[in-house]
Amino acid sequence: MLYGAAASTLPSEFYMYGKTNKPYHAWICTITGLWSGLIIGGITEYMTSHSYEPVREVARSCRTGAATNIIYGLALGYKSNVIPVFCLAITVFINYNLLNLFGVALGALGMLSNLACALAIDAYGPISDNAGGIAEMSELGEHVREKTDALDAAGNTTAAIGKGFAIGSAALVSFSLFGAFYTRASLYCSDLSHAKGCQDREIYIGTINILDGYVFSGLLIGSMLPYWFSAMTMKSVGSAALQMVEEVRRQLRENPKIRTQEEEPDYQACIRISTQSSIAEMIAPGALVILTPIVTGMFLGP
Repeated sequence: MLYGAAASTLPSEFYMYGKTNKPYHAWICTITGLWSGLIIGGITEYMTSHSYEPVREVARSCRTGAATNIIYGLALGYKSNVIPVFCLAITVFINYNLLNLFGVALGALGMLSNLACALAIDAYGPISDNAGGIAEMSELGEHVREKTDALDAAGNTTAAIGKGFAIGSAALVSFSLFGAFYTRASLYCSDLSHAKGCQDREIYIGTINILDGYVFSGLLIGSMLPYWFSAMTMKSVGSAALQMVEEVRRQLRENPKIRTQEEEPDYQACIRISTQSSIAEMIAPGALVILTPIVTGMFLGP
């Protein structure tokens, strides 16, 4: 259907941004945005639904107290943006190289094509939440509240999916709008060439043109990397804290004399956990910092 729309509304060949383009170029740009939106929605569901491991892992961390729960929750939130940002960066890279800013705008439209369905499902959350409140105020049985809680959890997930679609498309739309502003501003400057300091030029920061697919994709990935690094380090801290708490509880459970100070705890076991975790858990974050500039330079250039 999208290909038919591109073929019927665009010329068989059209000249844009210094090269000849085909209708299927516009179709590819729209499809990349569509699939990016679907992947972002799928990742959002995986990260926010109680049916999958990330949320269950956060729930298990509650057993050892609020501190580990907060650490695991923040780490999950930071980690959840890694794949969506890569999807956006790839979409910008492909679409910009095909149809420049017009291709990026088409990608945003492709991503937004599913937004109506996603936002309609959002209404499910408040309805199920209100149903749970009514069941509690009516003093219905616990089995009713259990069912409404499950429905409420599903409603929260659908709400998050809708936000994922909206925020992902906003990144593409903002790039397109900025490009449109620059294009019109440049044309205006060309008409008023007598104005002091007004000339048609690229938007540069130092020697880097930010209206470039390589640069904007790199900006997206670069802005995501601190969150990815923080997610891994916080997850490592949470994992070590979880092991430490379990070890302390095990010693207190197996040797009640520790509470009365009749016997010394096994401090070495706790030190071993801390030392091993501090070394082993930093391998992945360290590799991320070292490999990122190498991989970026190989695939996107200096």
